[in-house]
Amino acid sequence: MTDRYLSVARPGVHEIEIKRSRFLCALAPVTSEEAAREFIAARRRADPGARHHCHAFVLGPDGRTQRSSDDGEPAGTAGTPMLEVLRRRELTDTVAVVTRYFGGVLLGAGGLIRAYGQSVSDALEVVGVLEHRRLRLVEVAVSYDRAGRLENDLRASRYLLHATRFDESARFEIGLAPDEAPVFESWLADLTNGEATTTELGETWVQVP
Repeated sequence: MTDRYLSVARPGVHEIEIKRSRFLCALAPVTSEEAAREFIAARRRADPGARHHCHAFVLGPDGRTQRSSDDGEPAGTAGTPMLEVLRRRELTDTVAVVTRYFGGVLLGAGGLIRAYGQSVSDALEVVGVLEHRRLRLVEVAVSYDRAGRLENDLRASRYLLHATRFDESARFEIGLAPDEAPVFESWLADLTNGEATTTELGETWVQVP
């Protein structure tokens, strides 16, 4: 079972031109095949005059679901190199659609493979990626007179401050790696003179800044 994966940071489009052909790579984070195919369909509607809308997507923390399409380009020259870029960058929960406007110059099989791969690779550099980690969430509750210092110390620490909530007391959701719990509990007790209470919230996937 994996404890970490990467995905594209946000939706975005990046264009490159190779021998007068325009390649527009659209990327988006998705968590289901339905969402990926909806994004692909939306890109077709956005550029109805383009000759090809090739795509690739990878889904699931383990990257188990992988799909690609050449959409009329010679077999293996578009979807496969696009998918290979996603796999090489260890990305999942990500869909890529490359829309090509033919410029009148034939690129050949090797040229197409390089162009579609470069289109995805360059777009990823522009859009960026996010890290997701499987963490154990713990809620820490303290009185309001300790809340300010604790929040500052949490933000300065190695521990992930996932969320804050203020009701009858100040509450902080902290993301911990499995081996961090004993050290964190000792650190917290020293910082709050043992006055903080903790509640286990279970494991979840958390975006890591």
